[in-house]
Amino acid sequence: MTPGPVEVDPRVLRAMSYPILGQFDPEFTALMNKTMEMLRIIYQTNNQWCYPVDGTSRSGIEAVLTSLIRPGDKVLVPIFGRFGHLLVELAERCGAEVCILERDWGGVFDPEDIIQEAKRVRPDLVAIVHGETSTGQIQPLAEIGAACREMDILLVVDAVATIGGVPVETDNWKLDAVMGGTQKCLSVPAGMAPLTYNERAEQRILSRKRVERGLRSPSEEAKVALTDPIECRPIQSNYLDLSQLQDYWSPARLNHHTEATNMLYALHEGLRIILDEGLETRFARHRLHEAALMAGLQAMGLRLYGDAASKLTVVTCVHIPAGVDGEQVRSMLLHDFGIEIASSFGPLKGKIWRIGAMGYSCRQTNILHTLGALEAVLVRNGYRAPAGEAVQAALDVYQG
Repeated sequence: MTPGPVEVDPRVLRAMSYPILGQFDPEFTALMNKTMEMLRIIYQTNNQWCYPVDGTSRSGIEAVLTSLIRPGDKVLVPIFGRFGHLLVELAERCGAEVCILERDWGGVFDPEDIIQEAKRVRPDLVAIVHGETSTGQIQPLAEIGAACREMDILLVVDAVATIGGVPVETDNWKLDAVMGGTQKCLSVPAGMAPLTYNERAEQRILSRKRVERGLRSPSEEAKVALTDPIECRPIQSNYLDLSQLQDYWSPARLNHHTEATNMLYALHEGLRIILDEGLETRFARHRLHEAALMAGLQAMGLRLYGDAASKLTVVTCVHIPAGVDGEQVRSMLLHDFGIEIASSFGPLKGKIWRIGAMGYSCRQTNILHTLGALEAVLVRNGYRAPAGEAVQAALDVYQG
């Protein structure tokens, strides 16, 4: 019951045991094509490019930033939790001039604050986290996307914690590139980073591909270097170069790397399960179990952390009661009940617990067991919890 990695659906584990196919076997390339089609539905987009990068979710984030950011580009990063700082680090490694807009943890930005800062800074790119698992908050994006499109700024979004659990409306919100992960709401093992990007982002990527592959003559390259030295900086990574990866995922099937066969089986099955459930039904399921979890925690006398108006559905953060050893509680939950919840980072370390209810882990039995076990452990650690009220409050939600 952490904010990731979460339990893997047994049907996904079964799919991972299928025999290995060659990466150019027609059966396998058909599986690649079907995976792209399903990702378009999950990301709610008509983008041509929807495919996974082999590696954990960070590989997808790094692939997008490395492929889009040219040394000297100006990048605006609004930070409202730990993973905004990761975007800053990656952008700096790409040679960007990074502008930071920061707010206290526990809430999100008024979109207008980001829009006004973008008007002031005039960045080439805005990089932002959608669902911040370190604080359990979700940033509204629609207004930001519309404003960035109007200003011709690329908007790049880390949706690792939200894809498959809450709506991610890539096209409606005018997001230029979105990166996800498998180990959270998709309920697939860590190891792939499904992403999508539109034609605006692709143009930036391909402009660097032409330089890198030397398609200009030496005299043309020298001339461009004098007039636009930034454009002549090639994408530094080979493995994470989206211009080459999209060639591999295109009908041309230009060889780039050996595909992670079993992970693609897993992603394909995970997406199939999501679409079989239906996106709206899945989102409603996450909201239902969130409501039951919150009701139970509050009935126990615990105080939820963060702004309720911008709470992330799939992660619930709760203050550790005064006088209670948070790590002792986590240890007892794990060793005595087989339930894992998370602590947090930075200024919140030792102050809150984070409970995930994502994908396959987001089900009634898990919520009820977690509440009952947490109550028992808290009582064991000297906290006076109203006996049985937590589970009863959750049952009221389920039966209401």
